[in-house]
Amino acid sequence: MRAHPFALALAGLLAVTAAFGSTAAECTARSGPQRTALVELYTSEGCSSCPPADRWLSGLRGAGIGPDAAIPLAFHVDYWNKLGWPDRFSQAAYSDRQRLASRRNGLDFVYTPQFIVDGKDFRLAAGYEALKRPRDRARASIALAVSADTSRVTVVATSGLAAGDRSRLPELFVALTEDGLSTQVAAGENMGRQLRHDAVVRALLEPTRLVPEEPAKQERSLTLERDWNPGHLTVVAFVQDRATGEVLQALALPVCR
Repeated sequence: MRAHPFALALAGLLAVTAAFGSTAAECTARSGPQRTALVELYTSEGCSSCPPADRWLSGLRGAGIGPDAAIPLAFHVDYWNKLGWPDRFSQAAYSDRQRLASRRNGLDFVYTPQFIVDGKDFRLAAGYEALKRPRDRARASIALAVSADTSRVTVVATSGLAAGDRSRLPELFVALTEDGLSTQVAAGENMGRQLRHDAVVRALLEPTRLVPEEPAKQERSLTLERDWNPGHLTVVAFVQDRATGEVLQALALPVCR
């Protein structure tokens, strides 16, 4: 009898916890039976209309939307960098990710700020209430274990598909985000403003493909950059169908030391 992927993911988490040792035993998490929404913001410090969107993303927790309901990711794109202000958080890969999301939504252009919730274009007019609606059953399980020292963060993510799931190209992603960031902007559309950011994606790892009845695993050790604050870092794992953009499950775990 083949073990269920949800059970395999839990077994993988327990094994990793044992490998880390007792000092890291508390730095683990496992997804629940309901699906957690993934809220992606595509933004730039060079964009004058982006700060309100940044504040909206930072306000999720204050609005009563916990990490079991929605997980934020702020992707800073790079196509604004030549228009007056180079965004230090931007990466070309994040611009590429936005272009793929736009194509899935039938668009042939990108813009900032843009929210994508579970792969679909999301308008702020829908408000926080849209993220408080009853959630459907998870279509994948995720287990996370995180260990950190003064120079590195080690992440092990394990995931399995729910029985009968028919996603076309499900993949397991792992991201590292940072809260509590700020920048005094000296040029461009936001010149003179101090911008504050949360859930900024510092790293997004290459995804691992999931197949039915078999668990997927990502294990990586990331070097802490000098300008990263370890106390403000969170590991986010999510399963997404590359073909449709649908998010099957998401899980966040603050980095512990």
